[in-house]
Amino acid sequence: MIAPAAIDHLVLTVRDPEASAAWYARALGLAVRAGAGRIDLVVGSQVIRLHRAGAELSPHARAPTPGSGDLCLRITTPLEEVSAHLAREGVPVELGPVDRTGATGPIRSLYVRDPDGNLVELGRQS
Repeated sequence: MIAPAAIDHLVLTVRDPEASAAWYARALGLAVRAGAGRIDLVVGSQVIRLHRAGAELSPHARAPTPGSGDLCLRITTPLEEVSAHLAREGVPVELGPVDRTGATGPIRSLYVRDPDGNLVELGRQS
């Protein structure tokens, strides 16, 4: 029997990992860890690994494509503060705040897109 305990990392395929990492750091406050030929966005004890389109590490998804990601980051910052920060950074909110269901129950969310068009939900537990 397999007993999964947590997600270790996810991979986003992007056109420019350095530019994407800079956007995630500036717009969403994620820490960036680089080394060993990769760039990771730190989210708690997990990471989002950025792969350059056309130069993915093998094995990889069958059809890695920039802009095909859809992820939700759980946040603790009040959504009003998040909205104000995003406005200052010139990041348009595509939708929200709206009520959604997260992994552990109800959340209130804002949706934005990264430079490649990946959808990023920012969800705060209700």
